[in-house]
Amino acid sequence: MNKLTLNRLNNHVYLVLSDQGEHVGNLKLINGVWKFKAIGYDPNGDVIPGGGPLTDRHNTTFAALDEALIRASLAPT
Repeated sequence: MNKLTLNRLNNHVYLVLSDQGEHVGNLKLINGVWKFKAIGYDPNGDVIPGGGPLTDRHNTTFAALDEALIRASLAPT
């Protein structure tokens, strides 16, 4: 998962997708700060809040919606 993309859901929420199109989290604008909320799915397709491949980056914050910075901070090395 070297390349993440952001897809706008609305003015306050962006979906974070892996390079394979897997939904791995959301960026939410909370009190003027963008906060990453990790998302995972169990084998039945049920959502696991704070789970998934980026669980260790859950609640990472960003001052601006800078896709390059967000990608560098969230994408595993």
